[in-house]
Amino acid sequence: MERPRILCLDVGHKRTGVAVCDETRTLASPVEVLDSTNRKVLIANVVKRAEELGVGTIVVGLPLDQEGDVGRDAVRVRHFIAALREKTSLAVLEWDERFSTVEAERTLIEADFSREERRKVIDKVAATIILQSYIDHLKFHDDK
Repeated sequence: MERPRILCLDVGHKRTGVAVCDETRTLASPVEVLDSTNRKVLIANVVKRAEELGVGTIVVGLPLDQEGDVGRDAVRVRHFIAALREKTSLAVLEWDERFSTVEAERTLIEADFSREERRKVIDKVAATIILQSYIDHLKFHDDK
């Protein structure tokens, strides 16, 4: 069953990783890394990319701390989410991203990426991990 695709963002201070799932919402794939230093430009790029990819929902990773509490980074991301919601009619959801960057780093090390290669792709790999977690959650709850 085909549904609108889901775009996922791993919003960092300098870079934002972007991932998207297929129309069946089975598999998340990395798309690109966007510059995060200018929030207005980042939001415009995200909205444009969502339109190009035929996205129905945007999921944004929320960087909660190890205990699941909202810290400074999560507050910053929530401000970004609020600004993004003002610029799009798409649903914009937050999703717990704890440990996604650690998992992405481990995966890239196991794949024998150099430190420089990892730096270039880690954000979009983390976004892919976050999105895969979200679509797996949807599948689990749709089957019940």
